[in-house]
Amino acid sequence: MLAILSLTPSYYLVLGALLFTIGSVGLLVRRNTLVMFMCIELMLNAVNLTFVTYANALNDIGGQVIVFFTLVVAAAEVAVGLAIIIAIFRRRQNVTADDIDLLKG
Repeated sequence: MLAILSLTPSYYLVLGALLFTIGSVGLLVRRNTLVMFMCIELMLNAVNLTFVTYANALNDIGGQVIVFFTLVVAAAEVAVGLAIIIAIFRRRQNVTADDIDLLKG
């Protein structure tokens, strides 16, 4: 049964598009900042899947290099984002996207 099914790059691209769509809908609908950061990470991983798929299909390593830099940006985004979330949580015991204006100096 598995020998009949061969996974083509289009399956991976559809999966990447589906993951990106789920992440973007979650980002627009939810107001909790932790869930919003998880949706952004889901979107970044969907883009990474697309880059790796194209790199594999085209036999080029450039897509994998871009994925490496995307992962570095995602790690920096998480570090800064969590610091902002903790700063908001210390002032109020609630963490929603509406509380970002509390950080104005």
